[in-house]
Amino acid sequence: MLYLSGMANHPKQNPADPVGIFLKLLVMLSLCTFLVYLLLSRCHSDPWSASHNSASQPLTLTKSGVSNGTASPVGVSGPRSAGESGWESEEPAKDWTAVRRLPQALIIGVKKGGTRALLEFLRLHPDIRALGSEPHFFDRHYARGLDWYRSMMPKALDGQIVMEKTPRYFVAAETPARIHAMSKEVKLIIVVRDPITRAISDYTQIISKAPDIPSFETLTFKNRTTGQVDALWSPLWIGLYAQHLEKWLSYFPLSQIHFVHGERLISDPAGELGKVQDFLGLQRIITDKHFYFNKTKGFPCLKKPEGSSKPHCLGKTKGRPHPSIDPQVIQQLKEFYHPHNLRFYHMAGQDFGWQ
Repeated sequence: MLYLSGMANHPKQNPADPVGIFLKLLVMLSLCTFLVYLLLSRCHSDPWSASHNSASQPLTLTKSGVSNGTASPVGVSGPRSAGESGWESEEPAKDWTAVRRLPQALIIGVKKGGTRALLEFLRLHPDIRALGSEPHFFDRHYARGLDWYRSMMPKALDGQIVMEKTPRYFVAAETPARIHAMSKEVKLIIVVRDPITRAISDYTQIISKAPDIPSFETLTFKNRTTGQVDALWSPLWIGLYAQHLEKWLSYFPLSQIHFVHGERLISDPAGELGKVQDFLGLQRIITDKHFYFNKTKGFPCLKKPEGSSKPHCLGKTKGRPHPSIDPQVIQQLKEFYHPHNLRFYHMAGQDFGWQ
C-alpha cells in the first residue's frame, strides 16, 4: 500500500516529448548530410571509376551531337571507316580552315604552248586550287612582296595544292632565282610545242591586235635575201627552249620540272593530264571521261559538268586559224631550230619528235 501510494504521488511522464524528438531529427539530418558529402567527394576524386562502364561515361560533344562516351569527342582521335568525313581520325587532327598560301606548283611556260588549256583541265581536280588570272609576280610585280603575292592566291584546305600560271616566267631572266628564293621545293610545269607552230600561233595573236604589222615571213629574217633568221624576234626567240631551260637547271633539279607535250595535250589530253597528276603526287581523277574533241576548234573540250547545261571549251582566242606561211620559210626555220631542238631533247631527257 505504501508502494502504491508513493507512485501515486509522482507525476506521469509524457512519451511524446517534442524537444527530444527535435534533437533526434537534428542528429539524423547531420549524419545524412555527412554521408552525402563523403559520397560526392569520392565521385569527383576518382574520374576513372566509371571508365569501364560505357553506360556511366560522361557526355561529350561530337560532330554529330552529344555522346555518352561511345563515340570520340571533339579533338580526340578515334577510328573511322574509309571515306567517312568528320573530325575523328587516326591521324593528328587537321585544320579544316581554308587559308591563302604561296603556291607549291607553277606553270611557268611556254606562251602559246597550251598553258591555259592545261590550267583549265587541272582545275577539275578537287585537290588543286589554281589562280585563274596570270599574276606576273616574279617578272613584273616582284617589288610588291610575297605577302601581296600570297593575297592573290585562292584559299585552300590542308592537303590541296595551290598553283598559278604565268608563261612569261620561263623566258624572263630574273625569275628562276626569285622563285627559288620563295621555295626550293616548288614544282615547275612547262608546256612545250613545236617552236615553229608556236611562233606562228604567237604571230596570229599579235596580228589580231595589230593587223597592220609586216608579214610573218618578213619578220622572220634579218635579211630575207641571205636567209639570216632573226633569233631575237620574240616569237622565234621564245622557241629557243634549251637556252631558257639552262637558266632553270642552275637553280632546280630536273626532277622538279615536268614537261607537257603540247601536241599530245591536244591529241591525248587525258594521257598528258595523267602524267601531270603523277608529277604532283595526286590521284588520277582527271581521265578520258572528262574530254571530247571539238572538230570545229580542233581542240579538246571538257564535257558538260554536273549542274551545267553546256560543255566547257576554251575561249574564242583559242584554236584560231593560222595564216598560211610560205613553205620555203617553214623549211628554213626547221633548219634553224634543228640543233636547238636536239640540245633541248638532251637537256630534258626526252625526244619531242619535232622535225
